[in-house]
Amino acid sequence: MVIGGGVAGLAAIGQAKNMGAIVRAFDVRPEVKDQVESMGAEFLEVPIKEDGSTAGGYAKEMSKEFIEAEMKLFHDQCKDVDIVITTALIPGVKAPILIKKYMIDDMKPGSVVVDLAAEAGGNIETIKPGEIYEYNNVVHVGLTDFPSRLPAQASTLYGNNISKLLLSMQGTKDHYYLDMTDDVVRGSIVLDKGKLSWPPNPPISVSAAPQAAAKEAVAKEPPPPPNYFNLQLREALMYTGGIGGISALGIGSPNPAFTAMTTTFGLSCIVGYHTVWSVVPALHSPLMSVTNAISGITCVGGLLLMGGGYYPTNSVQGLAAAAAFISFINVFGGFIVTARMLDMFKRPTDPPEYNYLYGIPGATFLASYGWAVQQGYPEVHQMAYLTSSLCCVGALAGLSTQPTARLGNALGMIGVAGGVAATLGSILPSQPVLAQMGLATGGGAAIGTAIAKNIEITDLPQLVAAFHSLVGMAAVLTCVATYMDHFPSFATDPAATMIKSSCFLGTYIGGVTFTGSLVAYGKLQGMLNSAPLLLPGRHALNASLMAANVGAMGYFLYDPTFNAGLSMLGATSVMSGIMGVTLTMAIGGADMPVVITVLNSYSGWALCAEGFMLNNNLMTIVGALIGSSGAILSYIMCVAMNRSLPNVILGGFGTSSTGGGKPIAITGEHTEWKVDETVNAMVDAKNIIIVPGYGLAVAKGQYPVAEMVSILKAKGKNVRFGIHPVAGT
Repeated sequence: MVIGGGVAGLAAIGQAKNMGAIVRAFDVRPEVKDQVESMGAEFLEVPIKEDGSTAGGYAKEMSKEFIEAEMKLFHDQCKDVDIVITTALIPGVKAPILIKKYMIDDMKPGSVVVDLAAEAGGNIETIKPGEIYEYNNVVHVGLTDFPSRLPAQASTLYGNNISKLLLSMQGTKDHYYLDMTDDVVRGSIVLDKGKLSWPPNPPISVSAAPQAAAKEAVAKEPPPPPNYFNLQLREALMYTGGIGGISALGIGSPNPAFTAMTTTFGLSCIVGYHTVWSVVPALHSPLMSVTNAISGITCVGGLLLMGGGYYPTNSVQGLAAAAAFISFINVFGGFIVTARMLDMFKRPTDPPEYNYLYGIPGATFLASYGWAVQQGYPEVHQMAYLTSSLCCVGALAGLSTQPTARLGNALGMIGVAGGVAATLGSILPSQPVLAQMGLATGGGAAIGTAIAKNIEITDLPQLVAAFHSLVGMAAVLTCVATYMDHFPSFATDPAATMIKSSCFLGTYIGGVTFTGSLVAYGKLQGMLNSAPLLLPGRHALNASLMAANVGAMGYFLYDPTFNAGLSMLGATSVMSGIMGVTLTMAIGGADMPVVITVLNSYSGWALCAEGFMLNNNLMTIVGALIGSSGAILSYIMCVAMNRSLPNVILGGFGTSSTGGGKPIAITGEHTEWKVDETVNAMVDAKNIIIVPGYGLAVAKGQYPVAEMVSILKAKGKNVRFGIHPVAGT
């Protein structure tokens, strides 16, 4: 503890801080507080407000009440600190006694007290001026000749001060000039041309200027009270629209299958909506990865349309085989990427894991289903789809917390494997076609596994974006193949309009997902400039592309001919691809995590469209889960960035944040610390918060940080991590 915040006190504080001490300081002058705190010390205060400043910069005698509070503060501090340094002086009088004998009696053995005011009688009651001695196991330093003990340093310091003073007095003219308006010059002159000029009149105040009182905040006009009628009316209209829309779907439903599928879709959206809210920010990236792997259920659409023999024999079968092959790359690569992300959270002290045991329920599921198929039970296929769907729901729920994350990844694998098995069991392909399916599965598995295992750990987020593009491409291929395969039945099928609408929407969403994901991958990987590409009239361009897609859909539903329909699907594939590029290129690299979650949501809606198109419950449930959970996760990230989702996706449409106006000016001050200063701060601190970012992952510094945290906790520090919902991904 340093008592007195003058030149000597501040010098003592600085030296003590440089030596790694925890420093506290006290002074009766309030303006000294900023100087003390700027040097890294804690400024001690008493509950009584009283200013001890004087015009000469020294302290004055304080009131009785203040002194009593001061004595209590000093007594409490003496019980805690190891060293006390006193520097308090009052001009013309004996130095005040600040540390009483009873305070010394309560200090810890081995403590040291240094009285720099000993020459004026001392601030410590037990000090002996001019001596170093020990009382009650407390070393007392009362030397009065410190300058003479350091002759070289004292002479150099004094000579340097005098020379600087004389040089500063010469003024800015070409000859020696005394500027009497300068406080230092005026206070140094005793005689000026035979005229007495001391003491200066008016007196010079050398104390720090007190802080200007903060301007009273301008009273803001209170906001008007909310219009509760309008708020509740808006809610009522929203629910009216939702309920009315469901009724309209019931009226326009072409068959019971569509009604049942819509029911499944609605319930799945609700499940996905509620599941993702509980996911911790640190697991956002693994969640995106596992949903991306599950969205590889698009392989089911390809498997349902595959045929021929050992190889495809027509365009439909070729497109279907390509969709299945691409989807399996995504499935195997996605689950491996998720496992590698979760491995980053492993610690040496974690209990052992036996994740291979999760293969028992998976094997039981597949074996029991295979036996039921052999026995000819007709309803087992839908039950297998339901089991797979529930496992996919469990995958999303499992990724909400660290303890259940690996279980979630395993459930996702079981769900996709069960879905593929149920598809094969329902269609019972011939051996040649089964061999073709096995080739597509094995080829996709080999490529996906090789990519996911060999990629750098810091490149995993952009790899998720690249895998998203495969889901989009698979959706486009499956939709086009479905249109070509189902076209002969459109003339008589009452559900033709629904199937064609789903087919077109799946193609459009898949095209946007495909190219948008590739651009996101390029920006995160550094292959493309991460800065937003703000094309002139980009909003008009995107609006035109959207209008053209709507027109193409209208013509697609209107014209019943095969060539017209195929042309419109090709047109929307191209236009949606361009739209994916223009939308994503206009978004900066810092917003790419949000873009990836949005594209993840898109892939889910594309999968939903395939489910309606093929009347497949599994694809509809999984697609709704991924679509709704991705949308909510995107919203959570945007809220964390204080942004709106349209603001991010439309490249700042309607805002000045990405416009061509003047950029936001950086204001305020920052304090830059070097390594040794950071270490000192952590040594002194009791509470430490670490905010990890992408740079920590790039530097592979999580393990050294974990070791450092262990050391800090062993020393009694309270160490916490602050993980941003976006940066933490």
